[in-house]
Amino acid sequence: MKVYGHPMSGCTRAVLTTLAEKGHEAQFVLVDLMKGEHKQPAHVARQPFGVVPAFEDAEVGMLYESRAIMRYLDRKLSGPSLTPTDARGYGLMEQYISVEHSYFTPAAGKVFFERLFKPHMGGGAPDEARIAEGFKGVEQVFAVIDPVLGKQQYLAGDSFSLAEVSWMPYMEFFAVSGGVELINQHKNVAAWWNRVSSRPSWKKVVGR
Repeated sequence: MKVYGHPMSGCTRAVLTTLAEKGHEAQFVLVDLMKGEHKQPAHVARQPFGVVPAFEDAEVGMLYESRAIMRYLDRKLSGPSLTPTDARGYGLMEQYISVEHSYFTPAAGKVFFERLFKPHMGGGAPDEARIAEGFKGVEQVFAVIDPVLGKQQYLAGDSFSLAEVSWMPYMEFFAVSGGVELINQHKNVAAWWNRVSSRPSWKKVVGR
């Protein structure tokens, strides 16, 4: 198995976390985003939209889109299942993966792009209006999930699932971009984030 990606890519981190949770490893092939390697023909042949990651193994050949790769790995590999077997848990997992993709990450991304990535891309000073807009969007999301996490340990119930895996990279980026105070204002979100970010799989992926 090979993962073509970058260690600072949230989608790459989600795939690596899935592998770590399953107790497996894949060969990591660096795609240097700063050099534009993701837009070069060699990588576009793996991922036609020119982003990371791409995944390769003998059974599927080449697979792209991180959430598809996560689901594939969870079904293919031995190790603890990251997908609830009951209908309620499965539905909640898919719901909160969608909430991450559609609402949380677009809002949080305004914050961490301006504060974390833009300065390294020569993009000038952070846009404070865009950051404020991002914080407002994250606040709306946290207001929705905080009461849920007050009733159960994880987004899909009482077991860690792919829902957590999909959130973790972007929660990390948000936290290190000044989001800790807002996280801590929502005690159940804060407790959940402490639980999931303390997992050995995540520590391995982020090098803690």
